Amino acid sequence: TRQKLLELGWDVLPHPPYSPDPAPSDFHLFRSLQNSLNGKNFNSLVEIKNHIEKFFAEKPARIWKDGNFKLPERWKQVVEQNSTYII
Repeated sequence: TRQKLLELGWDVLPHPPYSPDPAPSDFHLFRSLQNSLNGKNFNSLVEIKNHIEKFFAEKPARIWKDGNFKLPERWKQVVEQNSTYII
């Protein structure tokens, strides 16, 4: 895949295969998920599971597309800031 992208003239950004960082395509979800968890206390794994299932069920289908369309601009910002995380 990497080779084909290079052949097509695309820039391939380095991302370690086992990085603890979220995949760039999922980053927009994690801040929202973190915000939904702030200040919450759960008494069981079932409560946690229910919260997370509800969180994703309430997201409109377009969130996946919108988040991916924002990636080129986010990557540009990272490159411009010498790979420093951006919020």
